[in-house]
Amino acid sequence: MTTAWRFAGGEATEPGAAQAEPSAVGEPVSEAPSGREPFVGARVGGAQVQSQNLSIWYGAKRAIAGVTLSIPRHAITAIIGPSGCGKSTYLRAINRMNDTIRGCRTEGTLLVDEEDVYGPNVDPVLLRKKVGLIFQKPNPFPKSVYRNVAFGVQLHYRATREELGKVVESALRQANLWDEVKDRIDDSALGLSGGQQQRLCIARALAVDPEILLMDEPCSALDPIATAKIEDLMFELKKDMTIVIVTHNMQQAARVADYTAFLYLGKLIEFNRTRDLFERPGEELTEKYITGRFG
Repeated sequence: MTTAWRFAGGEATEPGAAQAEPSAVGEPVSEAPSGREPFVGARVGGAQVQSQNLSIWYGAKRAIAGVTLSIPRHAITAIIGPSGCGKSTYLRAINRMNDTIRGCRTEGTLLVDEEDVYGPNVDPVLLRKKVGLIFQKPNPFPKSVYRNVAFGVQLHYRATREELGKVVESALRQANLWDEVKDRIDDSALGLSGGQQQRLCIARALAVDPEILLMDEPCSALDPIATAKIEDLMFELKKDMTIVIVTHNMQQAARVADYTAFLYLGKLIEFNRTRDLFERPGEELTEKYITGRFG
C-alpha cells in the first residue's frame, strides 16, 4: 500500500522501509465478516476503558455486535468506519448517553477504571461528570458564556462566586478560548462563531474536571482553522485525560490519534497503533476502507 499519511507521532516512513514489529497480539475481539479473527496488533497497557463482548440494540436492530476493546489511558483513540457502523453508538455507551434513547438496550460489559458503568450502583449523572461528551454540532445553552461554563460546576459543587470565577477562567484557558471571550464573558454564547461555540462546549465539559473526554465528530461542521485549534487542544488535553474521538476524516485520525479502531457493521475489524493500522493494516477490509475503495 502506497498511501502517504502524516501521523500524530511524526511523518510516516517510506514504503518498504524497515519498521519495528508490532506488539503482541491481543485477545480476539469479535468475528470479522471474512470469518477470521480480527487483527489486533497492539496490546495496550493501563487501559482506562474496556468493553468485553459488548452488544447494543435499538429495538430489534443490533448496532454493536460483540465488541471487545481496550482504550489506553492518557492517549487519543480514534474510532473510524463508514456511516452507520456503530461508532457513535459505541462512544455514547461509555457515559451511558444511550440510556436516553427509547428501546436501546446493552449486553456485555463496559468498564471505566475497572468499574462496570452499567452496574446497579452507578449514578449516570456522576458518570457523565467523569466522562464528558462533545457532540458533533456545538450545543451551547442560550445563556452567557460565563453561565455556560459554570453550569456543571454549580450542578455538582457548592462554590463561592470567587471560586466559580476562577474555575470558569481556568476552563476557558484550557480550551484556548479565554483571550477571545474575556471581554464578553456576560454576552450570549449564541453570538460566538461555530468554532468558538465548540471550544466553549469543551470548556463546559472541562470545568467539572473529567478524566475522559468523548468527542463525536467535533470538527465536522468547522472550517480548517477552527479544526486546527480543536486538534491542537486535543494534544494539550491528553496529558491529563483520555480522549476518544469518532471521525470520518482519515487525515484527522492520522494527525491526532495514538491508536485507531476500525468498526464495520457494528463489529470491531481492527485495532492498532494508528501508524501501523494505516501503513500495515492486518485486514483486507481495513485496507479497502482507508484507501477509499468503499465507505
